[in-house]
Amino acid sequence: MKEASKLWTGRYITILVMAFLFFLGIQILTAGFPAYITDLKNNPTQGGMMTTVFMLSAIMTRPLIGYFMHKVNLMVLNMAALVLVAVSIGASYGQDSTVLLLCLRALHGIGFGILSTVLATMATNMIPTKKLGEGIGYYGLATSVGTSIAPMIALSLLQLTSYNFMILLTVGLTIATLVISFFVKSPQKNPLPQKKNISFKESIFDKDAFIPCSLTIFFTISLGGVISFMGELGKEADLAASVPFFFLVLSIMMVLVRPLSGRLFDRYGHKVILYPGVMSGIIGLILLAIMDSTGILLLAGMFYGIAYGVVTPTLQAIAVKKVKKEKQGTANAMFFSGMDFGIAIGSIGLGALAAITSYHFIYGFSIAFLIMLLLIYTVVLFERKGQVDKKISEVM
Repeated sequence: MKEASKLWTGRYITILVMAFLFFLGIQILTAGFPAYITDLKNNPTQGGMMTTVFMLSAIMTRPLIGYFMHKVNLMVLNMAALVLVAVSIGASYGQDSTVLLLCLRALHGIGFGILSTVLATMATNMIPTKKLGEGIGYYGLATSVGTSIAPMIALSLLQLTSYNFMILLTVGLTIATLVISFFVKSPQKNPLPQKKNISFKESIFDKDAFIPCSLTIFFTISLGGVISFMGELGKEADLAASVPFFFLVLSIMMVLVRPLSGRLFDRYGHKVILYPGVMSGIIGLILLAIMDSTGILLLAGMFYGIAYGVVTPTLQAIAVKKVKKEKQGTANAMFFSGMDFGIAIGSIGLGALAAITSYHFIYGFSIAFLIMLLLIYTVVLFERKGQVDKKISEVM
């Protein structure tokens, strides 16, 4: 019983390390492929297609993974996907054919769709119920740190070394993740009890996770704009040199707030942290919309970093907590599909809007999506009056 209530087990720490290494490697490719193709072909559209194909492949894969996780052992899926990613990345070595690289990026997206869902499910299966928010927060921290530093590494590699060296490094990180996975001890009992004759619909969709996963889309639409167009916003404000510091501040705030927000979630419930988190995102977007100095840019990074570090893991924790233990994989698949879908909408839709308005305008426009998130959350998921007060009084 004591072990069941413990968060920091060897298996959980190993999963965090695997998640960090895998996300670091896959996001190095996500940043490096478009930059390489854009320079090679002198065609930004072809470079952007590398990311689009990758994301679409991941989105289409996740529903199927939700089904297979009920049929196949999670470690088998994990190892098979890592081999697929390592081989397909290795096949990219020395290639300059856009068509071939697009096909390989589709395979990378499939591998990412599998592993991001399987690793998250393995982690949530290990987290004690009473520490779900904290555990998901630390897992999200591991993936976010890998994701945040990857673009800097990728662009530095392309400037200082070569595309092929970037490929070799990414293959090495993937193989390292595979090797570490052999040290993940299988639980004595299967954490995902098998249900006989489970239907395809049941395995890919759970109505209890639908609302929090849908709310994720509204937040990540704004995130898509932040990821895709901050460089252009910096140029528009004549502050291009300051943009990397925006992401540095954002990453620092995420690291600081995620462990705290997870503990608050477990102790007081989600509304105590979701409202301040979304409001912080709104403030960050307002500052980006009026940004005309480095100080305002960094302040925006601070507020949006708090929002990113609070909102996404909180919505994931809500989704996972609302479903049965055997459906946590389905909830994770739905959550990550929502994230990818929102980022894709934000990247494409806000980019088209920026073409006819300005980059400052699209960040102000993105505020509407966070307001919609709050409105839907308040109507559908808001806890009953007095519930949080009761929890606080019990702790005090």
